[in-house]
Amino acid sequence: MATHETDDTARENVAQTMRDTMQSLAPHEPIEQPDGNPFTTPHQVETAKDRQVHDFTEQRRNAAQFFKPARRKGTAHMSDLDSFIAWANRFKGDTSAMFAKPDMENPALTCIADYHGAGPVDVTTAEGDDTARHLHHRAIYNFPLSDEWKAWMQVSGKPLGKDELGEFIEEQAKDIQDPTPAILKGKPDAKAEAWENRMIETAMKIEGRFGQLRQLLDLTKNFQVFEKSNLKATTNRDTGESEIQFLNEHQTPEGKPLKLPNLIIIAIPVFRNGALFRMPVRFRYRKNGSTVGFILTIYNPHKAFDMAFDEALDTAKEQTELPLFKGSPESA
Repeated sequence: MATHETDDTARENVAQTMRDTMQSLAPHEPIEQPDGNPFTTPHQVETAKDRQVHDFTEQRRNAAQFFKPARRKGTAHMSDLDSFIAWANRFKGDTSAMFAKPDMENPALTCIADYHGAGPVDVTTAEGDDTARHLHHRAIYNFPLSDEWKAWMQVSGKPLGKDELGEFIEEQAKDIQDPTPAILKGKPDAKAEAWENRMIETAMKIEGRFGQLRQLLDLTKNFQVFEKSNLKATTNRDTGESEIQFLNEHQTPEGKPLKLPNLIIIAIPVFRNGALFRMPVRFRYRKNGSTVGFILTIYNPHKAFDMAFDEALDTAKEQTELPLFKGSPESA
C-alpha cells in the first residue's frame, strides 16, 4: 500500500516537474481582449510557434465596420441647388464649410461636412490636433450651364459662314431681343429702364449701333458684297458702324454703301432654369477675297456669369449659414 502511494506521488511529481519545466522554457501570458473602442486599441495574439505575435487590429476593425462604420465617408453629387442646401443642413456641424469654384466652363459648389475646425494648428499635444478632421464627407453641386449659354459661348468670337450664321440665328432667334425705342435713341434717359441705359452706355463706349432680328435674318438670306478697289477704307464713327471693318468700301449690288448694325441684344439664362440676363453681342464681318466671315462676340459675358453665380452662392450661404470660400479645398 505504501509502495502504491509512493508511485502515485512520484508520477505526480514528474508531471508537475514537466509542467514547471515547460512553463519555464516557454512561459504563457494570457492576452486579454481589448475593452472599449476597438478602433483605437491594438489587438495582438501570441502563438506558441516561434513565439510569434500576430496583429489582429485591422481584422478587428474591419469586423466592427461590417456592422457600423466608424465615421461618415463619401461624396454625394447633387442635381440642383435646393438638394445641395438640404444635404448641407442635414449633415452640417460646427466645422462644416463650403467651397465655390467660379469657373465659367465648369462652375461647382462643394460642402465638406467634416472640415477642419477653426484656429491655428496645434502641434504641441501628443494626442494630435483636436481641430483636425478627415474631410471625407462631402457633397458637390456642378452648376448646369443652360443650353442657350453654351450655344452662344461656343460661337462667340469665331468666324461663321453666311449659311452657318443663318442656321445659328434661326435656331437661337428666341434669344434675340429687338432694341427698344429708348435704346434706338442712343442717349441715356432718366425715363428709360436701368437695363436700357446700360445698353445705351455700352453702345456709346464701343461706338456701336443696335440692330433687329429681322435685319440679321435678311442679311443671312440676301447678303452680297461687291468691293470697289478705288475706294479708301474708312470708318464711320458718327453712326456707330466703326466695328464693321472696311465698311465704306463694301457696297450692295445697287452700288449703295453697305450699312449694318454692329450690336444685338440677347436675353439668356446662365444656368439651366435660371433667370434671364440681357447682354450685348457685337456683330462684325470680315471680307477676305471672295469669302466673308461673320463674327458674333458676347460683350463681357463674365459679368452675367458672376451675377448668376454670386446669386446662387448668396442663397446657399443664407440658407445653410455656413462659411463659404472661393477656391478648391484640401484633398481628403
